[in-house]
Amino acid sequence: MAGSITDVALSSVEGAVGGPMIVTGDVDLLDDLLRLCAAAGAVPEVHHGPPGERSEWERAPMVLVGDDAAARCRGMTRRRDVMLVGRDQDDPEVWRRAVEIGAEYVLRLPDSEGWLVDQIANAAEGVGRAALTVGVMGGRGGSGASTLACALAVTAARSGHRTMLIDGDPLGGGIDVLLGGEQSKGLRWPDFARSKGRVGGGALEDSLPALHGLRVLSWSRDDGVIVPRQAMRSVLAAARRLGGVVVVDLPRRVDESVAEAIAQLDVGLLVVPGELRAVAAAQRVASAVGTILEDLRVVARGPYGAGLDEQWVAQALGLPLVGDMPVEAELFAAQDGGMPPGGDSRGALARFCAAFWEAAGASGGIPAGDYQGGTP
Repeated sequence: MAGSITDVALSSVEGAVGGPMIVTGDVDLLDDLLRLCAAAGAVPEVHHGPPGERSEWERAPMVLVGDDAAARCRGMTRRRDVMLVGRDQDDPEVWRRAVEIGAEYVLRLPDSEGWLVDQIANAAEGVGRAALTVGVMGGRGGSGASTLACALAVTAARSGHRTMLIDGDPLGGGIDVLLGGEQSKGLRWPDFARSKGRVGGGALEDSLPALHGLRVLSWSRDDGVIVPRQAMRSVLAAARRLGGVVVVDLPRRVDESVAEAIAQLDVGLLVVPGELRAVAAAQRVASAVGTILEDLRVVARGPYGAGLDEQWVAQALGLPLVGDMPVEAELFAAQDGGMPPGGDSRGALARFCAAFWEAAGASGGIPAGDYQGGTP
């Protein structure tokens, strides 16, 4: 069972969701299945035999039938996500019983426990298309990567997407500050630092501060918190399972935890100011990130040095150009007034981000029909 049960500091807020139907009269097997449902954050419906109403059988997100109950389930409506579960590793009749009840899988415990926990949680959460996950990092310090990450998330949320903004830079001061939410109630990264197994997507979303129509995972003001690679993997996987959009603000240095975050991205945006030193620094960042991420693109940012423009920056780095990130002189004043980056839908930065999401939707990055915004 190593690694199959989540060790998360979420227990006080984690709400269990509807789980599978369990059909068994074997008390020991039932105990095992209840334990696995608890690990997946799901509350099952338990029957010792087939339910009296066929609609209950058909409505359940998943049906787990114990070996002892297989004969009693013959004749039930054929449906997906029926699994025959037992312990006998050498039973030659198990496949015949599986065919008789239309089971898609035959599972033997304890060998299949880790896999079954994931399937129970996926069924309970109604997993669909994974979130489009975009990482933003700076080519050099002060490039505006966090500002762009915030603006992308705010713009996505305003357009109707389910959106989560994740701060992957422990030394960045907390991205919730840019959103004016440093005092907002909710969990921060230190609460997830011990996560080793599967984190429930719904529980994660519900536990985070809600700011400007999106959920934000940021850092607390405590020093010395380290998020291991395993915790980063669990949290980002949970965020992606929710669907919609996930934006990750990343540091320039690539350690094990950051490498795990980069590995889960669909696309990375490297924000590079238009000056020679910034391009030279960005080349080192791109080299490190490029060993992990296949789709890395450039967002150039002015003002530009003599003879430079956004096309030159992208060509110097050998990466595709997304565009020229607008500079909004009034941005800091707007933040003082409670307006986050991208909060003004008429502003140049918001229009830039809206155009990015519209292009992503046109290319299939965001599922058709999700986009609800207007013309950038």
